[in-house]
Amino acid sequence: MTGEKKKKKRLNRSILLAKKIIIKDGGSPQGMGEPSVYHAVVVIFLEFFAWGLLTTPMLTVLHETFPQHTFLMNGLIHGVKGLLSFLSAPLIGALSDVWGRKSFLLLTVFFTCAPIPLMKISPWWYFAVISMSGVFAVTFSVIFAYVADITAEHERSTAYGLVSATFAASLVTSPAIGAYLSVTYGDTLVVILATAVALLDICFILVAVPESLPEKMRPASWGAPISWEQADPFASLRKVGQDSTVLLICITVFLSYLPEAGQSSSFFLYLRQVIQFKSETVAAFIAVLGILSIVAQTVVLGILMRSIGNKNTILLGLGFQILQLAWYGFGSQPWMMWAAGAVAAMSSITFPAISAIVSRNADPDQQGVVQGMITGIRGLCNGLGPAFYGFIFYLFHVELTDLDAADSPGKETKPNMVNPTDESSIIPGPPFLFGACSVLLSLLVALFIPDHCGPGVRPGGYKKHSNGAQSHSYSPPSSGAEGKDPLLDDSCV
Repeated sequence: MTGEKKKKKRLNRSILLAKKIIIKDGGSPQGMGEPSVYHAVVVIFLEFFAWGLLTTPMLTVLHETFPQHTFLMNGLIHGVKGLLSFLSAPLIGALSDVWGRKSFLLLTVFFTCAPIPLMKISPWWYFAVISMSGVFAVTFSVIFAYVADITAEHERSTAYGLVSATFAASLVTSPAIGAYLSVTYGDTLVVILATAVALLDICFILVAVPESLPEKMRPASWGAPISWEQADPFASLRKVGQDSTVLLICITVFLSYLPEAGQSSSFFLYLRQVIQFKSETVAAFIAVLGILSIVAQTVVLGILMRSIGNKNTILLGLGFQILQLAWYGFGSQPWMMWAAGAVAAMSSITFPAISAIVSRNADPDQQGVVQGMITGIRGLCNGLGPAFYGFIFYLFHVELTDLDAADSPGKETKPNMVNPTDESSIIPGPPFLFGACSVLLSLLVALFIPDHCGPGVRPGGYKKHSNGAQSHSYSPPSSGAEGKDPLLDDSCV
């Protein structure tokens, strides 16, 4: 008993010390001005700009460290990171409800960027740390909670869209800058610059970002207990079967996001290996894709939502994703990749449209439940998708050749496959075809999602400080019919 009391005292002292760091004397939050979406946008931009600079050096280090089975190891590294993020996201979200958002923004950005300087110091330590950093690599979860604290419910779709567009914008120029500096001055300078940008992000959080969660909105004590349900990553997934509409939406998200998560972890390697893109071409491809994605998620999405409706926008986005993945799978020429990239930008409208259909039709007290399910599904895909793609590349014996050869204009290289004459000419990218089949199933499931009539069906007003996007727990209705009431309003089906 004496040992337990000592542990509690040490914990309380640590909590008080952390609170003094985060909150000024007098209780006012540190930072510049009132908390706004623009604070969140700058944090996201700087973090992913730093990682975008490392696109070319990362491919080189990955190939040098794992010359054999490069795609498989890349998939396993990203798979471990994704699964750890899935397991830790609910706990970090629950703790941020108690301790505030700013401290966990600082924590997640610091540990997400911690592997960057290790890339040149020790590649093995770099890959080990980047795998384990998944425990804290949930910046988007905390950012969405930050945005939810400071926006009304009807403003969140626009705010989330701005954050997502900022992520795409951060990748428009950073890979090209990193590729140019890598060719001209070497990878070491790129790593130093990326480290400096990451440190700038951390300093911005410390100095400029104000706390978004008011003190009065938190539990009375910083030592307030956190229930296992709040920290359980599978808690939201277990509620899927309560409502048929939510079940259909979650299946649609899983089948469509699984190949997307796998593609994002291996596609740049694929461009270098199979299509023989140079570093500069890969950077230009990312930039063009980012610009087109911004246009699709801001301009095109709004037009489609108004003209053809929410459900049809989802179906159209899934159709574009099937075409994109099939084109990636069968395409063997550079122009095919560019054309498929334009289609990929259009497929980026799918998830915002899914989030919108949930936000428009879920009751205010059920927003956290449904959004938590979708967030949990995506987190699970971030772990399974990269491993799935890496394993299929391994089964089809697609491995990296000398990356320097792809950058040399006088050399021609071929994919390292068992029978290049047959396999590479017919199916250059097997995982993308598996992904296309998965999205086709997702499209068939999405056909059965009921087309709701919009926000007018929801009772109640907006809740400005409810964390609708990230909450994994909720207060059930007083009627007690938790298992029987539908999570989404089906009155207009």
